[in-house]
Amino acid sequence: MAFYSVNRRFVAGLALAGFMLAVAGCQSSDNGILDFGFGKKDPTAPPPPQDPQVLASQLRAYCPKVTLRDGTAFFNTYAKGAGAKPKKKKGDTAAGAEAEAAAAAAQAGPDGTPVDPNRDPAKIIYQASITDVTRDCTHENGQLTMKIAVAGKVVPGPMFAPGTVTMPIRVAVQHGPDVLYSQLHQYQVQVTDPSAATQFVFTDANVVVPEPTARDYQAYAGYDENTPAPAADKSKGKRKKRVAATN
Repeated sequence: MAFYSVNRRFVAGLALAGFMLAVAGCQSSDNGILDFGFGKKDPTAPPPPQDPQVLASQLRAYCPKVTLRDGTAFFNTYAKGAGAKPKKKKGDTAAGAEAEAAAAAAQAGPDGTPVDPNRDPAKIIYQASITDVTRDCTHENGQLTMKIAVAGKVVPGPMFAPGTVTMPIRVAVQHGPDVLYSQLHQYQVQVTDPSAATQFVFTDANVVVPEPTARDYQAYAGYDENTPAPAADKSKGKRKKRVAATN
């Protein structure tokens, strides 16, 4: 009976020592014995792509976004002669100076800042604004064709007179610094009601650019008043030289 008891204690001690060694082995640094490969990457696996290419199907569904540049959402039409200065009379310098001072005061804003006489708010006939832009795209024969639409309204101003307002609307498409398409349209809207805004929708359906190779085109639409004046015909006003008649 005594031998059996000693042997039982010996076996229990060995079991306890084995458990402590196993725990110590789990807490020790990685020596490769307990490494099942759960935290390591396969060295033969290819690295993930850093810059995935755009698929052809994505390019066929790509339609560049249309945006408005700063300062191109509004267009005002002013009455003629808004910036005309009063004519001076000979020998009436004091009266002329007073007239100029009165004109300058009239052209000052509520806060006293000067107002451009050619852009006096009190001389506005119509004030037009763009409220929304949209587009539609088709891809065919290596080209991207866009239909760009501009929606807006024309509001009568203080100098309203029924008639036609002509708005310079430019549509452009760029690829980085390169201009792929740019067209200025002189769009006309008839305004007859002085008490309400006149809605309009302008569409340029002929925007054709090369098929993009990436989703990096940018389309623009808006008013463009900075158009160069047409060159004057120098032949006008000149007298033709007479050629001496020869016998």
